[in-house]
Order: sequence, then structure tokens, then C-alpha cells
Amino acid sequence: MGKAQQNNSRVKSDRNSSDKETYQQIVDNFYERLNSTLNHGPEKAIQKHRERGKLLARERIDLLIDKNTPFLELSTFAAYGQYDDAFPSAGIVTGIGVVQGRECMLVANDATVKGGTYIRETIKKHVRAQEIALKNHLPCIYLVDSGGIFLPEQANVFPDRFDFGRVFYNQARLSAEEIPQLAVVMGSCTAGGAYVPAMCDETIIVKNQGTIFIGGPPLVKAATGEEVSAEELGGGEVHTSISGVADHLADDDVDAIQICRRVVKSFPIPQKKDLPIERVKEPACKGEEIYKYLSSDLKKPIAIRSIIECLVDGGDFQEFKENYGKTLITGFANLKGMPVGILGNQSFLTAESARKGAHFIQLCNQRQIPLLFLQNITGFIVGKKYEHEGIARDGAKLIHAVANAVVPKITVVIGGSFGAGNYAMAGRAYEPDFLFMWPHSRIAVMGGEQAAGVLQTIGQNGIGTRLIEQFEAESSAYYSSSRLWDDGILDPAQTRDILALAFTVTMNQPEQKPHYGVFRM
Repeated sequence: MGKAQQNNSRVKSDRNSSDKETYQQIVDNFYERLNSTLNHGPEKAIQKHRERGKLLARERIDLLIDKNTPFLELSTFAAYGQYDDAFPSAGIVTGIGVVQGRECMLVANDATVKGGTYIRETIKKHVRAQEIALKNHLPCIYLVDSGGIFLPEQANVFPDRFDFGRVFYNQARLSAEEIPQLAVVMGSCTAGGAYVPAMCDETIIVKNQGTIFIGGPPLVKAATGEEVSAEELGGGEVHTSISGVADHLADDDVDAIQICRRVVKSFPIPQKKDLPIERVKEPACKGEEIYKYLSSDLKKPIAIRSIIECLVDGGDFQEFKENYGKTLITGFANLKGMPVGILGNQSFLTAESARKGAHFIQLCNQRQIPLLFLQNITGFIVGKKYEHEGIARDGAKLIHAVANAVVPKITVVIGGSFGAGNYAMAGRAYEPDFLFMWPHSRIAVMGGEQAAGVLQTIGQNGIGTRLIEQFEAESSAYYSSSRLWDDGILDPAQTRDILALAFTVTMNQPEQKPHYGVFRM
């Protein structure tokens, strides 16, 4: 029996997980919540938007990207459950789409949501999109229709390092790196927001619809007494024939998008990394079959090899150090033809599994193989015996390896993500290229019951029940995604396709040589 066949036999033997129908209810709930965020702003605002002859944000994106190509929308649940749910998707749509055969980062303001104004999560989402674009050399297309900062939240969005000004800083950095910046002004572009098109390499503006001005008509009147209409102050005719702030004048949204597509055609096509791509094979476990291995009860173990079988080509997984450090599964596979190195948790991290993980990451760095982390981790093993053996030292080896990995890394939280295990398995602080969660997954410093137990032990008895409830609410995938601790929640059945898209994007990154600091030995 060959190695791959042996692995498949073992994988079949550990299929003892939860009922598919039970998990289907979790997925149904996920789609119900997702659809509520895709409805844009209130009906009255949508109607007013359409009466002006304008397309909705996602309609603009659908028209812009090449036909029959996917759009990888990011952070759809931004601001979910906050602000009385008045800012669905934080009033902005971001994601990666193909325009004229070129992968582009698209950022589209949703003017039906509080006039497309910016709250804290809007800025985090916009800035995160630019970070992804910078690292992966993606041209940025801004579909601008925004009133700028949401004034009641100004203290939370204006002055700090990663607040509103960071958007324009990033545009300058992206342009300096020869990553094209293109704006399509399809509505209001006010105050600081006026710098989005002004900072772009090239700008399109819609006639009698798009406006760009540092101070709008009310501010001009208050400051100078001058009465002027928005169109006279900073409309399309003004900026394409007088000021020169914009370069192309469009008749309407559709015309603007066609001009945008013609401009993008002149963009250079990035040279992708030369990885050995093999013929794509269907996974051994397809689509919704993955549900039968999942449970909302994180106390139940997840059959990690079965999960891997559902994600990789042909279910073929070449395991590394199979009989050592068994609480961490490591090995090589192909995902839609692309080579990947996979690290998946079987349980808490031990000293052996930490050393194994560090060794495996070094191999992937040396061979220029991208990394996929599948997180279901309670943390590192604890206890007197393990502290005396130096678990902190061995955990540090793994953290060194993760932090200094030079190959692309993508993380999916498939169960729990607790404590230092979150860090060691490429959590948000370790800058994975993308980080996704599954609907049932949870993230916190520890479980609620454990936190209550710790406080009880140190004499803080009174808040145990409240703390469990707090941890339950604050550790959910939706709480995480609302605050942009991740790049989105995925239907597990769609994960293989989305990972393939994301890894394809990371192939735009230049190759780097491995470099590490001091490993305590």
C-alpha cells in the first residue's frame, strides 16, 4: 500500500464526528445573517439612490469585473451587531476581483448606508484592503460615493495612526511602489474624502453626479458667505475642464465603469511566482460532506485529517513527522494544483508538536511552499512537569518560525482559537495574508468557564456567571468579524474554492530568502 493510500485509510478511520444535519442549521443561520448584511441601507435610501440614476455598490462591482469571474468579498460582517446595525458591512464593500484579466483590489462606498460615511470599522476595512493590495501588488480601484467621516464618531476615526488619514498615506505608498491607484467618483467626495481621488494616479468622475471638494456648499457659506451649488463648486465639468483634479468625464455609472475598464487595460500584468502547478484533482470529500466532521461543541475533537481530505486535491496528504508531536498534524498537499504546507491542530500544543511545527515551517520557507494553518487550538499544554521541561522555550521556537516565515500564509479558524495557541498558529497578530473563520468557531484568551475558574481560584467569585456569558458573546465568529479581527466568515463547503483564490493572489508576492532570529536551545 502506497503512502497516500495509507493516509487515506487512516483518514477514513477517524470519521467519527457530528451529524451533518446539525451543522447544516449553523450554516443556514450563517446565510440568514449574511443576507441581512447584503441588503445595503434602508429601503428609503436605496430608492433615493436609484432615483438619481445610480447603481448600488455591489452592482457597480458586478459590472466592473470580468464576466464569469469570482469576486472574493472581504469582511462582509464588518460592524455587524454594532451601532444598532445601522452600518451593514460598515458601509463599504471591499474585495478582490479580476478586471481586464488583472487581479484588482476593489473598494466601493455604499452611499445608501449613512451617505457612505466612515465609522471606525469602515476605516479598518478600507485600510485592511490596502494592506492586502500592497503585499500582493494588486491595483486599487476606488468606487467613491462618500460623505467622509461620520461626524458623531469623529473622535474614534480621525486622529490616530490607523484612522482616516492612513487611507491617503497608503495610497501614496502604493503609488510609490508602482501599484496603480484609480478612482471612479460616482457621488459625493467631501472633506478628507476628496483626497481619495486626488491621491490616485488617474480619476474618472460622473457628470452631474460626482463631486469633489474639501469643503461643501454649507461649509463654504458658513466660512465665506458665498452661496454655490455642489456642481458649481466641484462637479465633473469643473474638475475635468478647470481644476484638472479629474481626468475623465463619464455620462453615468455605466459609462464610468466602461472608462474604468479601458484604463485598467493599460495596467501592467504582474509576474506571478513560479510554483510547480499540477493538474487539479477533485477532493476525496466534496462540498457539504465536510459538515459531518464539524460540531458547534468545541469540547468535541475535530477529525483534522478528514478536514484536510475535504480541502486538498485527491485527498492526498504527505504527512511530515507523522508519529512525533501528534497533537499537531503537518504535511504537504496540493490545493487546486498549487503546493501547500498544512499545519492543523489535533489538540493542545506540546513541546514536541511545537518543535515539529517550527521544523516544518523552516522546510516550507526553504522550499518556497505557502503555508495553510487550520486552527482548532486550546493553547499550549500547562502544568508543573511541562513548565520544568521548558514548554515556553519550545513554544517560542514555533512563534519565531511563524513570525519570520517568508512564504505566504493563510489561516482558517476551524474550531477554537484560544490563548497563545492563536499566536503560534498564525493569528491576526502574526500577519497572515488572509485569515478566515468558520461560523461555529470561537476566539478568545481562554474559554469562559476556564476564565471563571481562574477568577474563582484567586478569590474573585462574584463575576463567574457574568464572565461566562461575556466570553460566550465576545468569542463568537460574528463578534470577531464585526471588529475585523479576521477577513471574513466562510461556509466550510466553500473554503477550498476561496483558499484557491486567495493563494493565487499571494503568488504575486516576490520571493524572499528565509531569515530567523535566535532560537533558544
